[in-house]
Amino acid sequence: MLKTFSPFDNMRPENLMTLARRMRRLQAPKGRLLFTEGDEEKQTYYLLSGTIDLMAEGEVIGTVRSGTAKAKNPLAHALPRPYSAVVTSDKIEYLHIDSEFLDVVVTWDQTGSYKVSELRGFDEDSSPPADDWMTALLQSKAFHRIPPANLQAVFMRLQRVDYRAGEVVIKQGAEGDCIYIIVKGSCIVTRETPLNKEGIKLAELRMGDTFGEEALISDTRRNATVTMASDGCLMRLGKDDFRKLLHEPLLEWVDYGDAQRAVAEGGQWIDVRLPSEFEHYRADGAINIPLYSLRMKMGALDRNRRYIVCCDTGRRSSACAYILSERGFQASVLKGGLAATEVARK
Repeated sequence: MLKTFSPFDNMRPENLMTLARRMRRLQAPKGRLLFTEGDEEKQTYYLLSGTIDLMAEGEVIGTVRSGTAKAKNPLAHALPRPYSAVVTSDKIEYLHIDSEFLDVVVTWDQTGSYKVSELRGFDEDSSPPADDWMTALLQSKAFHRIPPANLQAVFMRLQRVDYRAGEVVIKQGAEGDCIYIIVKGSCIVTRETPLNKEGIKLAELRMGDTFGEEALISDTRRNATVTMASDGCLMRLGKDDFRKLLHEPLLEWVDYGDAQRAVAEGGQWIDVRLPSEFEHYRADGAINIPLYSLRMKMGALDRNRRYIVCCDTGRRSSACAYILSERGFQASVLKGGLAATEVARK
C-alpha cells in the first residue's frame, strides 16, 4: 500500500517496514476536520479512500479524491498549513505519521550506502532483527539531534558491548564517557539519595532506548545508575565522537529570498527529493538530482557555479550540500526547506 504513495514508491523494503510500524491507519466521518488552516503540527496525512475538500478562509479551493495523482502526495503538508481539510464523502480512510520521523527515515533511506547488518556486526542467531532496534532508535529524540550529514558516521562508530544481568553499565557520580543504545535486553535506572543508599527506581529501559547523553551534552557527572535487568547487548558511542557528530558540519544556510537572488545571479537550484516529490511541486528552474544518485551525477556539475540545495525540510539537502562542499563545490542549503516557502503553499 505504501508504495502507491510518494516518496515511498522509491524506498527500500526494509525502510518501508520501519515506516509501516509507525504508520496509523484511521477513519473519519463526513464533516470531520482532519487539520485546520494555519496548523503547525508536524504530522503527515495520506488519503486512502474517499474525498476531502481543501478550504482557505472558508472557501473551497480544491478537492482531493483517493486514487488520483493528487492523492499520491501528502495532504497540504506545508507548515503552517495553507488549507483546512474537510471530509466530504460518507467517510474516509487515511494514513497518519509523525513528519519528523518520516523525514529521518527517508533521509536514512537515501544516504545509507550499506545494510544495517553490516553496521551492527551481530550474529544473526543471537541478535534481534536489525530493523527492530533501528526503528526504535530512529524515534529517539537523542538521535534526532544528530545532523543528517553525520548519520552514516554515527552508525559506523557504534561499538557493540555484551552485558550480563545485574551488571552496572554506568554509575551515578561517574564521569560521562559514552552514550548507550539498548539493542537487546532491558535496563533499570536508579538514583541514590541521602535517605536511600540502595537507590530509588526511576525507570526501566528497553530495546531502542538511549541513555547517558545528558552527561555528555552538559559535561557533568552521571546523575543516575543504570543496571542490566537481563542479559543483553548495548551499542555505545564515545564522548568525543558524540560531541563531534552532534555538531552540524560547516554548511552555509540561506533563506528563500537569498536563494532566489543567488539563482537570479547565475546560481542553480538542486532539488534532492525523489522524482515523485519533485513532480508534485518544485522551485522554478530546479533540476532534480535525488540524494541517492548525487555521487553518480556529480561529474556533470560546474565547480564554478553556486548551487542552492533544497528538499522539503532541509534534512536531506544538508546531507547533499555537505557531500558537495567536501568535493569543492559551492553549495548552500535552503533553510527550513521548500515546505516552508510559497512554492509549497501554492
